[in-house]
Amino acid sequence: QVQLAESGGGLVQAGGSLRLSCAASERTFSNYYMAWFRQAPGKEREFVAAISWSGRSTEYADSVKGRFTASRDNGKNTASLQMDSLKPEDTAVYYCAASAVYYDTRRFRPEMYKYWGQGTQVTVSS
Repeated sequence: QVQLAESGGGLVQAGGSLRLSCAASERTFSNYYMAWFRQAPGKEREFVAAISWSGRSTEYADSVKGRFTASRDNGKNTASLQMDSLKPEDTAVYYCAASAVYYDTRRFRPEMYKYWGQGTQVTVSS
């Protein structure tokens, strides 16, 4: 099974950028469908971005489309989330998640993902 570890969170002013990284322990990293989720205090965990096994296909929540870019490097067993034009409402704990199985109708839902990182805090000040 794969272990995930996020890094790169921090405090940034509105309009700034951050890049999150997710390091995976598994050498067969390319077998896992990857996603990013976030959870703000008092709110449910919400989908942010998904990236296919090869990295050629990405999908984004409407709230981050055009500002966030997901990518992966299967050779280095890493996934990344480049976050630009950050807004205070982007403040949350961000998680990377991996799934060895794929359900088209569930790919935006946390329940599809068995493996999670510990999360990294992103705080955007106004």
